[in-house]
Amino acid sequence: MARCFGGCVIMRAQPLAQAADLFRHVSAEKAAFYRCIMDVFAAAKRQYRLQLRPDEVLAEASWPNGRPAVEEVNAALAQLGAWGNLESQPDTARVSSLSDFYRARFLYRLSQAGEAVEAALAAFLATLNRRAELQTVALEDIASRLQALDQLAAAGADSVDVAKMHETLRDLVRVFEGLAENAQAFMAGVARSIELQQADATAVVAYKRRLIEYLERFMGDLVRRSDRIAGLLRALSSPIDPLLRRVAEREARDAAPGDEDRQDETTRRYEAWRERWRGLCGWFLPTGEERPQAELLRAKARAAIPALLGAIATLNDRRSGRSDRSADFRVLAGWFAFCPDDAAAHRLARCAFALNPARHFVLNSAADEDLPPSTRWIDAPPLTVSPRLREYGEMAPRGPLPKIRDRSAERAVLARQLEEEARQVGAARRRLATGVPTRLSQIGTLDGPGFGLFLGLLGELLAEQSNPDETVERLTADGLLRVRLEPLGGDSHAELVTPNGVFGGRDHVLTIALVEETA
Repeated sequence: MARCFGGCVIMRAQPLAQAADLFRHVSAEKAAFYRCIMDVFAAAKRQYRLQLRPDEVLAEASWPNGRPAVEEVNAALAQLGAWGNLESQPDTARVSSLSDFYRARFLYRLSQAGEAVEAALAAFLATLNRRAELQTVALEDIASRLQALDQLAAAGADSVDVAKMHETLRDLVRVFEGLAENAQAFMAGVARSIELQQADATAVVAYKRRLIEYLERFMGDLVRRSDRIAGLLRALSSPIDPLLRRVAEREARDAAPGDEDRQDETTRRYEAWRERWRGLCGWFLPTGEERPQAELLRAKARAAIPALLGAIATLNDRRSGRSDRSADFRVLAGWFAFCPDDAAAHRLARCAFALNPARHFVLNSAADEDLPPSTRWIDAPPLTVSPRLREYGEMAPRGPLPKIRDRSAERAVLARQLEEEARQVGAARRRLATGVPTRLSQIGTLDGPGFGLFLGLLGELLAEQSNPDETVERLTADGLLRVRLEPLGGDSHAELVTPNGVFGGRDHVLTIALVEETA
């Protein structure tokens, strides 16, 4: 309903009951039939067609159960009109006689509320079917927008080009919102895909390869660009507040008149920009004790790879029969059949089903300590069960509660150990990640941390090989190193001296480089 005041048309919001009627055709008994009709009107709206006749709807719709009668279409159109999805008016263009004039003929079009329902359903289906993605291009766009802001901020808040600043900030927010939404949807979709594809062996193997390559590429780009983005954010931390205020003032000038004055509107818009900026900083800069969201995303992306590998391991176990309980029971039945006597069968049953004496339920410890584990319950003295244990399922010891132990010394020791381990791993990484192709036989001696890093990298590379003569190259799971392994002749040999002994095998050419250096 609309009312006119001084030439302005003000639309009243429809009551809740009428708004609910607009969606009744989705859950009605003939929902598919109604949706076919509404799809025809939605297509006509896209084609700029104003009205449709029932015979046009009958001809253009894709009916699920064959072409219906025109009377059935007329009844459905009338019902959609009663619900508010369609509007109708008499069709007088085809009247050629008085009887035709008195016969009910109508033209139908989408109502304003019906258009809103179709837009809502289209947005719902688009969101439901959207394939989220980890946008490496968005990281590059964010870095370029921040660099442009840094250049604009160098002019100062008083002489800055506010229009250009406003445009750059809008682009930055748009790109960042898309990155955050897609990243969240992608990680949720990865978990669902891993669960849904466990039954299809071919799909799991193909999906595993694509997913790992996709995640490795994104993690490498995230590692390379996060430091640059964080540096730009730190550089903009001081001059950004007056620039955001200037942008808010520019936006407030275009605000429609309302109850708030210009100063309140500027303050509100300034706080909104401040909130967006804090969200952007929280993605790439630590806030207090919380890690940046980009680091959390990287951790979730890394965790998706072991989850997928676990799904593949489960599938391989199912293929090989190792997790088939019925097969295990058949094998066990064969073992029982070959037992020479009942005593051997009883021993096998105790081993197979853990049917051992259970004299480990201790309440009267003084009395139980002298009883051997093989004592039968009927031969042992009775146990006194506390009423508190029977009523609450627990029996708290008497006396005061134990004091909370101060473990600050142990935490300090663990922190020093972790710091020392990180230092050793960093030193080993600096020694091995030279970016220069090196034969394994030329490495010589490795210390403990260096040998541990070497074994981890070697294990990742060998797992990628389909045959021993294949050259493989990949990013490490943390996205920091790019490693390439090229086998040499079959008669070649290499030995590495380690604190645990000599490690030997076929010689290879190993190239380890930091991702930042290869970018």
